[in-house]
Amino acid sequence: MASAAVEIDTPVFDVDRIRADFPILATQAHGKPLVFLDSAASAQKPRAVIDAVRQCYEAEYANIHRGVYALSETATRNYEDVREKVRALINAKETREIIFLRGATEGINLVASSWGGANLKPGDEILITALEHHSNIVPWQMIAEQTGAEVRAVPTDETGAFLFDRFEEMISPRTKIVAVTHASNAIGTVVPVKDVVATAHARGIPVLLDGCQGIVHRGIDVQDVDCDFYVFSGHKLYGPTGIGVLYGKADLLDAMPPYQGGGDMIETVSITKTTYAALPHKFEAGTPNIAGTVGLGAAIDYVSAIGHDAIRAHEDDILGYALERLRGLNDIQLVGTAPDRASIVSFLIDDVHPHDSGTILDQSGVAVRVGHHCAQPLMDHFDIAGTVRASFGLYNTRADVDALVDGLHEVRKLFG
Repeated sequence: MASAAVEIDTPVFDVDRIRADFPILATQAHGKPLVFLDSAASAQKPRAVIDAVRQCYEAEYANIHRGVYALSETATRNYEDVREKVRALINAKETREIIFLRGATEGINLVASSWGGANLKPGDEILITALEHHSNIVPWQMIAEQTGAEVRAVPTDETGAFLFDRFEEMISPRTKIVAVTHASNAIGTVVPVKDVVATAHARGIPVLLDGCQGIVHRGIDVQDVDCDFYVFSGHKLYGPTGIGVLYGKADLLDAMPPYQGGGDMIETVSITKTTYAALPHKFEAGTPNIAGTVGLGAAIDYVSAIGHDAIRAHEDDILGYALERLRGLNDIQLVGTAPDRASIVSFLIDDVHPHDSGTILDQSGVAVRVGHHCAQPLMDHFDIAGTVRASFGLYNTRADVDALVDGLHEVRKLFG
């Protein structure tokens, strides 16, 4: 029996009630209440997701698609029901445009390898930005090396904002694909993706969007934005690790060769010839993450019941409050101050290494991310090695921000 959809009875965003849905937020770190400010790396999981995964393993688990017995049929139905939930979440036209993978990284690698391998040639250009996560840089570099294409990056300004005029200038007849983040994981900059897609399409260029942060903090309507590919990871959307989604327009996916070979992506196999299954299974070789997919479905139910608009309003309030508190500290340098940004703030404390700051904050129970955040070209742009990053989710509060600021006072006391 499939897990029931999450129901939120009240239209009011009740953060205390939401926090009660996340068991880990009731735990402690170093004897202090846990203040979790690293959701951009991986969000915590509500009880509904934990229960869905447990239910799958305890009562509904079997391999899918090939079994004729009842348990396999139940598991298959639960798994494929999630494909429809993803389709509805992003407003894709058809469920066959939804590919389940291990994560967004695999989705980008799939497009780079399959689409790129079939379409790129020497002299072609792949246009990305300086805002990208390494997962939207390295796969393109790898296929560029194989095909003779070149990767070029649209720069950012001193605030970390996306420079649309430079983007327009850098598109050329040599540009064959545009691959950009929806929102930066390192500094939160939101890219005007609908305008990017329209500009690229006016020149006949397809666009891939890395939606790992965008799907969480802004949501996406892929038909409205008209992107050709969109990728995101379940674990940042309050779901399990090891499950991600690639959306692709059906005509593009149909024309692309398989990314991996093996079980479930075949139609027929002989020693001399294999024919491939139709979409979406052509790109889903091997036994998938069945329980993780079920957990992703529960996460989508949970987030959808609260509503993206309500989540965004709450997170924008927390971000605004965090910026206000941090700007009140005279030894804090904010890194990345673009006017349109998601629920992330990166900063440095004068003369204190980010790793030292993060370690001391941890002793206060405050969990932040430190380092380059898998965005080394962006750190190079700011001429720094890394930052302290506090990233907020739907369960964070102003009190969490206050705890962060109190922890920063402890950092300053220790470092004078």
